[in-house]
Amino acid sequence: MAVSLTTKSPVSVRTASIRRVLWAVLFLNLLVAAAKFAYGTISGSASMQADGIHSVFDSAGNVVGIVGIALASRPADATHPYGHAKFETYASLIIGLLLLLAAFEVGAAAFSKLVNQSFTAQVTPLSFVVMVSTLGVNLAVTRYERSCARRLASEVLRADASHTLSDALVSVGVIIGLALVALGIPVADPLVALLVMCAILATAYDVFRRGLATLSDRARIPEDEVRSFVLGIEGVQEAHHIRTRGSESEIYIDLHVLVSPEMTVSAAHSLSDAIEEQVRARFPSVCEVLVHIEPHDGHVD
Repeated sequence: MAVSLTTKSPVSVRTASIRRVLWAVLFLNLLVAAAKFAYGTISGSASMQADGIHSVFDSAGNVVGIVGIALASRPADATHPYGHAKFETYASLIIGLLLLLAAFEVGAAAFSKLVNQSFTAQVTPLSFVVMVSTLGVNLAVTRYERSCARRLASEVLRADASHTLSDALVSVGVIIGLALVALGIPVADPLVALLVMCAILATAYDVFRRGLATLSDRARIPEDEVRSFVLGIEGVQEAHHIRTRGSESEIYIDLHVLVSPEMTVSAAHSLSDAIEEQVRARFPSVCEVLVHIEPHDGHVD
C-alpha cells in the first residue's frame, strides 16, 4: 500500500483580488445607501428608506467579507492543519444573518405604516432620478462581483453579489411603488416595502444554502466524474471510495485506487504522484488529493 499527500500552496494573489473587489464595492454601496436613504427620508418614502437600509447592510456585508477573507488567507498552523479557508464561508453566513436583520427592519417599518395608515411618500421626478441612477450602479456592481466570484471561486464574493443583486431587485420594486403612488395609490409604498422584505429573505436563503453546503461537507465533484477521469490514467485498474469536500475554491479529494498486485512500492508511489498531478490539472479548484493504493486481487477494502 502506498499513500501520498500533496497540498497546493496558498495563492496570495487570489486573496488580494477578492479584497480589492470588496473595498471597491463597499465604497459604491455607501454612496448608493446615502443617496437612497437621504432622499427617502426627505420625501417620506418608506420603500426608498427601506432600500437605503438594505444598501447599508450591503456595506456591512462588504466589511464582514473583508475581515473574513483576511482570516481565510492565513496559512495552516498547528491548530488548523487544513488551513483557515472556511472563515470565508463563515463570513458569507454572517452576511446571511445581516440580510435577515435587514429584512426585519424593512418589514417592521412597512408594517407600522400599514397599521397606522401613515402614507407620507411624496413622489417627484427627482425620486425616479435617484432610484434609476442607484439601480444602474447596483446592476453594474452585481455583474462585476459575480464575474470575479466565478473567476476566483469565492463564496464570499458570490454571497455579496447576491446581496447586491437583491438590492437591485428591491430598487426595481421601489420604482414601481413610486409610480403607483404618483398614480394616486399611496398604500403601494409600504406594500412594496413588504415585497422588499420578501426579496431580502429569498437572498438570505440562497446565501445560507451555499454556505451550509461547504460546512456540511457536501460533495463538490460528482463521484462518477472523478472515477471516469482516474480510470483513464495508465496503471489504474479500478477506483472506488471516492470522496470530495471543501469550499468551491479549495476542494479536497480522497480515493482508493486498485493496481496490479505485482506493482512495486516504488512504482505505486510514482503512480499516486501522477494521479495527484493529473487530478489537480483536470479540476483546478482541487487543493489536496489523498490516494490510497490497493492491490487488485479481489479483496475489497
